[in-house]
Amino acid sequence: MDYKRILVTAALPYANGPVHIGHLAGCYLPADIYVRYQRAQKRDVQFICGSDEHGVPITIRAMKEGKTPQQVVDHYNAVIRDSFAAMGISFDIYSRTSSPVHHATAQAFFKKLYDDGVFETRETEQYFDEEKKVFLADRYIIGTCPVCSNPNAYGDQCEKCGSTLSPEQLINPRSALSNAALVKKPTTHWYFPLNKYEDFLKEWIVEGKKDEWKANVYGQCKSWIDSGLQPRAMTRDSNWGVPVPIEGADGKVLYVWFDAPIGYISATKELTPDWANYWQQDDTKLVHFIGKDNIVFHCIIFPAMLKAHGGFVLPDNVPANEFLNIEGEKVSTSRNWAVWVHEYIQDFPDQQDILRYVLCANAPESKDNDFTWKDFQTRNNSELVDKFGNYVNRVMVLTHKLCGGKVPKWHEAAADDRDKALVADIRLARGKIENALEAYKFRDGLFELIELSRKGNIYLQEKAPWKEASGIEKGTFSDEEKIAAQQRIDNCLHLALQLTANLAILSNPFLPFTAKKICHLLKVVERMLDWENAGKVNLVNTGYPMRAPELLFRKIEDAEIEAQITKLKAGLMASTQTQEQAQSAAASEEASAETLKPEISIDDFNKVDLRTGTILSAQKVEKADKLLQLEIDLGFEKRTVLSGIALHFKPEDIVGRQVVVVANLAPRKMRGIESKGMILMAENAEGKLEFVAPLEAVNNGAAVK
Repeated sequence: MDYKRILVTAALPYANGPVHIGHLAGCYLPADIYVRYQRAQKRDVQFICGSDEHGVPITIRAMKEGKTPQQVVDHYNAVIRDSFAAMGISFDIYSRTSSPVHHATAQAFFKKLYDDGVFETRETEQYFDEEKKVFLADRYIIGTCPVCSNPNAYGDQCEKCGSTLSPEQLINPRSALSNAALVKKPTTHWYFPLNKYEDFLKEWIVEGKKDEWKANVYGQCKSWIDSGLQPRAMTRDSNWGVPVPIEGADGKVLYVWFDAPIGYISATKELTPDWANYWQQDDTKLVHFIGKDNIVFHCIIFPAMLKAHGGFVLPDNVPANEFLNIEGEKVSTSRNWAVWVHEYIQDFPDQQDILRYVLCANAPESKDNDFTWKDFQTRNNSELVDKFGNYVNRVMVLTHKLCGGKVPKWHEAAADDRDKALVADIRLARGKIENALEAYKFRDGLFELIELSRKGNIYLQEKAPWKEASGIEKGTFSDEEKIAAQQRIDNCLHLALQLTANLAILSNPFLPFTAKKICHLLKVVERMLDWENAGKVNLVNTGYPMRAPELLFRKIEDAEIEAQITKLKAGLMASTQTQEQAQSAAASEEASAETLKPEISIDDFNKVDLRTGTILSAQKVEKADKLLQLEIDLGFEKRTVLSGIALHFKPEDIVGRQVVVVANLAPRKMRGIESKGMILMAENAEGKLEFVAPLEAVNNGAAVK
């Protein structure tokens, strides 16, 4: 079908944290490459995105930071928007689902479905916080994980062990808002009957998209449909979100996955008064760029909503990518195992195209892929610097050295087979890259770009104009040979400059900052980057002066890579420590409320002989991370005591400390060392151990009663 216009959307990121490179690789970079290419083709294309500012993750973040949800989304909307802009992600609009236009659009959409009798009303029981007087979504419910005993697991997932949970599985579930125990109360919600759209989805996807959509997208959709679709609740009990616009729905908001995709429509409304042309005309090509975790929502739920409403186009394609891991591990924002885009921009200023290149070259188009800082360095140094950048720099240097910095003449009579072969390569590259981009195969397109620069380097090496110039300078050529040699130099550099101009055009979707630099060097207007100019060899005019050579890329040094790896690991360590402290504090809180151990008599207590002592020496026990070997002076004798405190204290810091020892504990061998006693410890609110000891010094061996 010939489309008159193209509408491209990129998944709305949650405004509850910054974006990382996994987000870029998943959908925003491929979407931007596709849109830049379509713009270069002078097609009518709009690129839509914005912050998703509703849902439980927002309110959880607000609760943790002691802010209102609005303060959270205002902050992260700006962080995300600025990160995208700095990376050259060229949205036509970056909107927000908290905007009045979005609220009105989402409510109108819901109201039409409601008025048409689409929804089913159901009453279910849901956990309720009687202290806060609110129903709780799964993420507002915390308790002990049945798998790993983490005391702070959420009602939908344990972030310590990664298990998927339901609130019913938690041990001692409680409210994350008040810490109160929970009760169940009935609540009413409106369900979208997804099961009634199975036949439509089978015909549209299973039968109609098998040969058009990527295998991972088609496969996931077919699996869902084959398993049987069920009605899904499209409302939630909350005070943050788009209010449900019907009577009897006080305290209800639209489910975030109902209102978020409508954000594409509302953002288009904000962008242009002609929004309906992009959403309600059959000659619009709608393309959703997303990550694989959003496939079901964009391919099944949202299209079913559009079908139920009527009058909207359905997505032509949903080229979802898989996940990008980092240094062999899955990205985890909760563990701070991520490369944050705003931090990359700070650490590598004016090097956006390096990251764009690496993420595209290693994009998870058909399977999960891995980002490593070493690969980042290698791809930059060996591909961008040594191939692409090296070619452009050689051409500019040789033009200034051998042609006075001006575009030399083209001598048709002097053209040889090697010149003609390069012209053919330039034209073929255009077609290959064009075909790859139209088919959403961005890695293949980028490969062809670098391959063309490699061929340019080979061409220069084979033609070797510096050798021709050397022969002229040395006077070893006759006058006739000098003329022929100069013509060969002219042709080589004339064609090399035309290839340079083509590299600017062909690289523009992938490396827009670099394309502009090349235009600057060639002293041409950016209008040259229009796709219709790709493959031409008359882009820079004879006699036109070039600017002085400048390097397009720089080498990335080992020290920079080591710094990034260290930073990544430090972030993980800091996050782990914070989580452990929080879990320890929660465990202490829980322990304080536990039932006391069975009652004992005074005679039982009198059996325990507690004595004061002073630590004379301390050393780590080999091959035991937690054990310290202590020598303790009990006044009447010196004892060896093993204690599991090595993670909390350095040996040299505790020598001279007075402690309380269980002096009549039966001896026990550990790691081949006999321990005769046990020192008393207590855990503070941060989970750190502290010695139980007299407030003032007493004689060693004094009884503790």
